[in-house]
Amino acid sequence: MATPKELGFVHATSLVIGNMVGAGIFLLPSTVAVYGSIGLVGWALTTLGALCLSMVFAKLSQRYPKTGGPYVYSRKAFGDFVGFQVAWSYWISIWVSNSAVVIALVGFLTALFPALGAHPLYSLGTALAFIWGLTFVNMRSIRTVGDVQILTTFLKVLPLIVMCAVGFFHVKFENFSPLLTPGTNFFQGLSGAAAVTLFTFMGLESATIPAENIKAASKTIPRATMLGTFITALLYIGSSAAVMGILGITRTAADPAAFASASGIALGPWALTAVAVCGAIASFGGLNGWILLLGQIPLAAARDHLFPEIFAKVSKRGLPVVGLFISSSLVSILLFLNYEAGLSEQLRFLVTLTTFAVLLPYFYSSAAELFFLLRDYHRGTAPLVLKHLIVTCLALLYSFGTIAGAGEEIVFFGLFLVMGGIPVYVWMKSRKHPSHVSASDHE
Repeated sequence: MATPKELGFVHATSLVIGNMVGAGIFLLPSTVAVYGSIGLVGWALTTLGALCLSMVFAKLSQRYPKTGGPYVYSRKAFGDFVGFQVAWSYWISIWVSNSAVVIALVGFLTALFPALGAHPLYSLGTALAFIWGLTFVNMRSIRTVGDVQILTTFLKVLPLIVMCAVGFFHVKFENFSPLLTPGTNFFQGLSGAAAVTLFTFMGLESATIPAENIKAASKTIPRATMLGTFITALLYIGSSAAVMGILGITRTAADPAAFASASGIALGPWALTAVAVCGAIASFGGLNGWILLLGQIPLAAARDHLFPEIFAKVSKRGLPVVGLFISSSLVSILLFLNYEAGLSEQLRFLVTLTTFAVLLPYFYSSAAELFFLLRDYHRGTAPLVLKHLIVTCLALLYSFGTIAGAGEEIVFFGLFLVMGGIPVYVWMKSRKHPSHVSASDHE
């Protein structure tokens, strides 16, 4: 069955921006300010790494414009086992993270409508309504999902643009002092801020995953990935600089609601409520985008007989309805666990655990592009090949840095998560008949 190509350039770009810019953007200024104004320099370095990684994904999407993105690239370069690792870890990371995103969404709504917090069942019911409402939309029409993504991305980006524009009229340049907070040397401040901001670009690969649903994918995805990453970087650095310049480094570092406080000064008291509304919209938009990807990864792996065949079942419109239903059911189970007394800590642990799982595809994808470049170096001119090699090596270094910066505990338990999929891989390989050759293997 032909896959409907209903997403254009604006849809793809909105997916990239929308999946990167979540509710956490409103907490980032205080996190970065802990190191002093050098945090903005650290963020600029991180942006360089993210842009290199986006270039790698842009190149890979031109090589293989197929559903699955990082899974496809890793499998093409290193075979079934590595491909399965990427699909397994990435899929789990999405449905676990979605539970955290919808909880954040309900949290913002509770700040606006306190009655939602009157009883855990109210919050649970609201969370489930959002999960299944968006899942149903994803089952019906990917074009509608794309249109929703455009709208929510615009609404979540608008306050950041306003903060960058209006906020700078309230900036006092002496507020950017000190460059380094007491007890922090230059290297510690730079590396610390870079490590904190490494994770803000998670999601830049989003347009590569539903590749077969995107019009002129080999042209659209690279442009959307690069532009989406660049716009996001400008919004991150610009809005954080405005907040620091309004409040000062010391106050920004000490205020977990620094974005709201700075908005109140620049725009008036009404902005405090507006930030809560924007946080809810940011969470909703992120949830919409990540649910879209939730069915695509297992679909791609199931087509190659690395996931159970049930995940390959699609509707008359070519949408992975069964995969979406199973994945959203798992999200729902986690939500039930979260609203049981004493189990919210376990959910937070699971979200922490899956941080490694979503970083692993970046490393493998960068390594895959390096493999393709070295394999096919004779097909291009020396200067062009050298340029791509430098960019790819920087992306590989950035990917390794994100994993190293995640911390020992995340890496340790993340490896257990990846190894937990090995029995599934063995089972699927044992059932794979020699005649089972995927269409992608012929390309």
